[in-house]
Amino acid sequence: MVSVAAALYRRYRPETFAEMIGQSQVTAPLMTALRTGRIGHAYLFSGPRGCGKTTSARILARCLNCAEGPTDTPCGVCPSCVELSRGGGGSLDVVEIDAASHGGVDDARELRERAVFAPARDRFKIFIIDEAHMVTPGGFNALLKIVEEPPPHVKFVFATTEPDKVIGTIRSRTHHYPFRLIAPATLIEYVQSLCDSEGVRVEPGVLPLVVRAGGGSVRDTLSILDQLIAGSESDVVTAERAAGLLGFTHAELLDDVVAAFGARDAAAAFHATDRVVQTGQDPRRFVEDLLERLRDLIVVQATTVEGAAAVFRGVPHDQLTRMFEQARAFGPGELSRVADVVSAALDRMAGATAPRLQLELMVARALVASGEAAPSAPGPAARRPQTGAAAPVAAPAAAPVAAPAAPQQGRPASAPTAPPAADPLAALAAARDAARATDGAPAHSGDAAAVPASPGSAAPQPPAAQPPACLLYPSDAA
Repeated sequence: MVSVAAALYRRYRPETFAEMIGQSQVTAPLMTALRTGRIGHAYLFSGPRGCGKTTSARILARCLNCAEGPTDTPCGVCPSCVELSRGGGGSLDVVEIDAASHGGVDDARELRERAVFAPARDRFKIFIIDEAHMVTPGGFNALLKIVEEPPPHVKFVFATTEPDKVIGTIRSRTHHYPFRLIAPATLIEYVQSLCDSEGVRVEPGVLPLVVRAGGGSVRDTLSILDQLIAGSESDVVTAERAAGLLGFTHAELLDDVVAAFGARDAAAAFHATDRVVQTGQDPRRFVEDLLERLRDLIVVQATTVEGAAAVFRGVPHDQLTRMFEQARAFGPGELSRVADVVSAALDRMAGATAPRLQLELMVARALVASGEAAPSAPGPAARRPQTGAAAPVAAPAAAPVAAPAAPQQGRPASAPTAPPAADPLAALAAARDAARATDGAPAHSGDAAAVPASPGSAAPQPPAAQPPACLLYPSDAA
């Protein structure tokens, strides 16, 4: 008869707070409270799925009912600790309730009646209410009184992924401990240790895929790893099988697309796109993987291979070297522009009825973005105000003495500046000055002001027919 092994997440479920990973913000305060004897009567554990809420509730129950407790480190040999261990059958004094199917008023009344009776053997009667957000408002109201003033031997632990759905009157009477997802680096080390314990060898690059697919949830990550181990041959998990099973794009296809973008090879880029469609891959998943690869290239381009190795933990060194060579094919800013195009295409592909069309349009736009030159910053000459022919026009018409060629630069900050040369009024003034210059008459009083006067001579006066500057620029007259 073939024996059926338990799942990894059940075989390696922590039994003490010290075995928990990535939840020090919860385990450290709880252990301190247990050591000092400051124990609450109700707790609320919240956080994403698979991050250790129910496991922590069971560990807390072990700590409270241990024969040597309450303690922060259960002995593991007393009847209560054995019954609440991984292979234990459960304790009569620790009741786990699934609120998804037992969250009504009648279930709350039954729990309230059971809580009145003393524990059968242990120190406390502990109620662990999982999926607490599924309790109905009537059920919460029925529990309110006993949660507010429970008997001395009763403890409540609520576990939920949505603490906002727990009514405020219950939430305010509990000690709230928020759980969080596990960091990828911590999870990779933990999963590697489990593979070593199981005697399973994984190829480089497999564990980052497993952790990425798990999304920071320990239970999801271990379930995925368990599936890969079950489907591997000779206790070796290959990267090709892992990528195919998890639905990720193969690294070779991503390398071809990036190389085509770097070489501006449209034929190769569209050929890779056709491979995505012909092999039945999800176009949206391909775009997600391509965007992540471009992000990696941006980081590699900004640092070095060694610097990127500290960021991308678990990625093989040869793959980092290959990405460094790919990043060198792009100029400054090109990778960022291509990544913007891919990110915009990912947003447009949500619910798209023709994903292949969106994918090919994305490739076309990315090829254009990779070939564009980076916009250069304007130089000092471009940022300097114009001091050409339009500058004297803005000068006062009745200036009797010589003035600098660009008098508007010396105006106070509050005075309006001269309009640019493209302004229609400035163009009109320039045309008038040019016409007067053709006729032999002085173009403008500003022209006379620009010529230094000889000693002892009177300052030149503007002609009588000269239109006042206020007609050109009413703002100057103001």
